[in-house]
Amino acid sequence: MMVSFNGIGECVVTFEAFGDNLKGKVVKMCANGTVSECEDGDLFCGVAVTDRADIAGVQISGYVRVPFSGTAPSVGYRNLCADGNGGVALADGEGRSLLVVDVDEDAGTLGVIL
Repeated sequence: MMVSFNGIGECVVTFEAFGDNLKGKVVKMCANGTVSECEDGDLFCGVAVTDRADIAGVQISGYVRVPFSGTAPSVGYRNLCADGNGGVALADGEGRSLLVVDVDEDAGTLGVIL
């Protein structure tokens, strides 16, 4: 790719973490100041970019690459939800309207602006 979206509007917030191995997964709020892994169809608040002991750094805005499952979203604004495996999927119902800027079907990943 000839352009880079890395660093655009990035914001990472530190939360308490409920669960293990959250790094690289979409996460949701589960209690005051606490995030956990998402189940299928959940609305996610961001992507855990760090995970140490009981603390997670969660990117809540900016460009991020995430795995997807199911039908590959096309670029543009798409309603996305958690797929229950740490990634995202097209939402059948309620979802987050996010800007999908690139899709790599072979790798099963997409780039979104949170």
